[in-house]
Amino acid sequence: MEQRKLGPDLTVSALGLGCMGMSEFYGEGDDAESLNVIHRALDLGVTFIDTADMYGVGHNEELVGRALKGRRDSVILATKFGHMRAPTGERLGINGRPDYVRKACDASLQRLGVERIDLYYQHRVDPNVPIEDTVGEMSRLVEEGKIGFLGLSEAGPQTIRRAHATWPIAALQTEYSLWSRDPEADILPTLRELGIGFVPYSPLGRGFLTGRFPTREAIPEDDYRRTAPRFAEGNIEKNRQLLRTVEGVAERHAARPSQVALAWVLAQGEDIVPIPGTKRMKYLEENTDSVNVTLSADDLAELSETFAPGKVSGERYGEASLKMVGL
Repeated sequence: MEQRKLGPDLTVSALGLGCMGMSEFYGEGDDAESLNVIHRALDLGVTFIDTADMYGVGHNEELVGRALKGRRDSVILATKFGHMRAPTGERLGINGRPDYVRKACDASLQRLGVERIDLYYQHRVDPNVPIEDTVGEMSRLVEEGKIGFLGLSEAGPQTIRRAHATWPIAALQTEYSLWSRDPEADILPTLRELGIGFVPYSPLGRGFLTGRFPTREAIPEDDYRRTAPRFAEGNIEKNRQLLRTVEGVAERHAARPSQVALAWVLAQGEDIVPIPGTKRMKYLEENTDSVNVTLSADDLAELSETFAPGKVSGERYGEASLKMVGL
């Protein structure tokens, strides 16, 4: 698979694998199948694996750690800290205090069963702790060999600048797809000015851009998307009209809508490495094959115009979650 760089020194596959849904949020998981999916991803040339300590309250890191036994050297492993959760799953808030950074890192290393985390993200910015304090402690973990590179997630431009001035930031992870174009205004220009890579999560619009959810009723009862504004009644029908453009482009290329959506993200720059998540082999293989879909300038323009900022109905998060992004 094509390789791309996050920042000047971190080389990864052009497409990564997000593992969140294997443990939580998108219905019940199957550990055996998830392990097979991760192994297959590595076989297909995916070298960039993404997890976080809050996914499944530690379960996801343990699962990824099991999957990488015997194959650790071929993987760039990314995880995150900052979302505190009780053992029962209760959300306890955001924590960026230096003592917590160190405690969280050590716990992740233990769950993953590794000696070093290649890319360590602050999952959300703690508005009560100066970013210089958080990143300062992260940098000390780099110097101690526990972390390779630093990342931020859902941080705003000024926070990115302050963090990068404290210690080089290799990557920013933020939601970005055809139906989440906000980073194009201020985030991407800031990253490119500073030489920071961009890792879009949910590049398939939480699965909507695959075409698998034509109606709200198609979403399983225990699925997070049941509560997401863009999947709400009234919004999902309007967004479904936009999806017809993706399906039309896919038909012209004898491809899946998901592959077109990912190919569009990949075409937005060599510094962009999307991490579509899946727990199913079929979707993994479809997603991975998107690197072979080449969209024309006309295709890209048509997709970009259809999904221009402001045309998607509904916010990407509920009110509470929106307050934690862009800080």
